[in-house]
Amino acid sequence: MIELAVMVRELREQLNQAMAQTGPGPLRFELGAVEVEATVAVDRTAGAGGKVKFWVVEASGDASLTDSRTHRITLTLHPTLVSPDGTHHRVLVAGDEADGER
Repeated sequence: MIELAVMVRELREQLNQAMAQTGPGPLRFELGAVEVEATVAVDRTAGAGGKVKFWVVEASGDASLTDSRTHRITLTLHPTLVSPDGTHHRVLVAGDEADGER
């Protein structure tokens, strides 16, 4: 399992890689809303400063989750490029298809 925050951070890094690997051609795709669905296990730490963490469950499952409750969540992300002056710009992606990409 990985933390939900790690999954979102990895998704952001991969989108940044796709934008940076722009090919020589003029064709690019505008990136619209990104929908991510994940099965998560919720873990709450006891105590006064207790925290709730969401752990993304791998597709294969995990035998250690037999006593945990899992939930399915859907995140809709709207990627935006923000310039240092605060203006927002459309996100364009390009590049070759990666192995296993659909």
